[in-house]
Amino acid sequence: MENILKQAKKIHFIGIGGIGISAIARMLLLEGKQVSGSDRDASKVTDELKKAGATIFIGQKKENFPSDCDLVVYTVAIPKEDPEFAEAVKSGVKMLTYPQTLNLISKEKYTIAVSGTHGKTTVTAMIAKIMIEAGLDPTVIVGSLLKDIGANSDSNFVAGKSKYLVVEADEYKKSFHNLEPSILVINNLDEDHLDFYKDLADIQDSFLHLAKKLPKDGFLICNTKLPNLQPIIKEVGCQVVDYDSISHDHKLLVPGEHNRQNAKAANAVAKVLGASDEIILKSLKSFSGTWRRFEYKGKTKTGAVVYDDYAHNPQKVKAALQGAREMFPDKNIIVVFQPHLFSRTKLLLNEFATAFVDADEVILAPIFPAREVFDPTISSEILASAVIANEVKQSRNKKVKAFKDFSDIEKYLKVNLKTNDILITMGAGEQYKIGESLL
Repeated sequence: MENILKQAKKIHFIGIGGIGISAIARMLLLEGKQVSGSDRDASKVTDELKKAGATIFIGQKKENFPSDCDLVVYTVAIPKEDPEFAEAVKSGVKMLTYPQTLNLISKEKYTIAVSGTHGKTTVTAMIAKIMIEAGLDPTVIVGSLLKDIGANSDSNFVAGKSKYLVVEADEYKKSFHNLEPSILVINNLDEDHLDFYKDLADIQDSFLHLAKKLPKDGFLICNTKLPNLQPIIKEVGCQVVDYDSISHDHKLLVPGEHNRQNAKAANAVAKVLGASDEIILKSLKSFSGTWRRFEYKGKTKTGAVVYDDYAHNPQKVKAALQGAREMFPDKNIIVVFQPHLFSRTKLLLNEFATAFVDADEVILAPIFPAREVFDPTISSEILASAVIANEVKQSRNKKVKAFKDFSDIEKYLKVNLKTNDILITMGAGEQYKIGESLL
């Protein structure tokens, strides 16, 4: 690793609860560094970091900034006017974004980068599991908490001793351009992050920029039949591996066609790295998923089964619900969906309107704004109307309702949830708290 990370003794993270940046914090803790950091809200991620020895502040304020730190790592989502960020700038301390920090790590490793507008967390976790069980001992940075990787369960970071780095490659704000991949998985490519990218062509250009970084002896692993990938496949100079044609039809614990495709991508990477078919098949067969990816949460007092899923764009929502329907063909599936970002909900309204086909009832929570300011031209009520209009068009009549707050949703569910209903809380916001409260 370059000197800046080696030499730093005391590192402060702004936005330490982010699922990627927290993995770097964990890595530096394991190296014996002093780590502190802040985030807007407490979470399972910040709780786990605290247990691992980090000093955690909840809330962003300038007093959090330790004046004696020698490096600040910050999330690209932090606004420049944030008081803690401003204090760090004023101090003159060396500052790196999370993607820049990842670049320093990636440069020193044989990097396997997993990209795509959906499915990358699951594919990264699947690859990590196979490689660990094949004795390849990778370092792993994943956008969720791993569930079935031995001592690394409930962590988003695995400290390996080999040359390999397996990392989830995030396309938001072109963060993944900081990676130096030798193997690149592009699992799929659809419209998303339209608050940053202009259109599909702009997204394709961004993925192409990353793919062109692959060396001649590198590998691009993808489904070569996907139309949106054609401009990228045509331009790369490395070997292109079609995961759909070389992989097995896997028997999995996790449901849905999207997960079978995820397994094929992981299978192809493992084959390129020399893992045996026996290890690959056995590892994927026992893969039980990751935190917040169709995660079983428990049963309510009335006997309803609760799951949580991070799906937050239309393709992910549709795929997650299709998987749920496959698993529970005869059950009543109720989804509580919290739209993530005003811009995403507005720009993809028509796509969201058709994404809930496999649910029997759709409950919409208020939009989670994250990094955005309030936009009065879009709301969960508007989304509810669009879903209802699509239902009418398809001659269906499912229940669809937008609620004003979480407590109203909880009250409604306490009265209406029946034995053997399947409740799925879904989104990238805080809707999972509704399911946890009901349990």
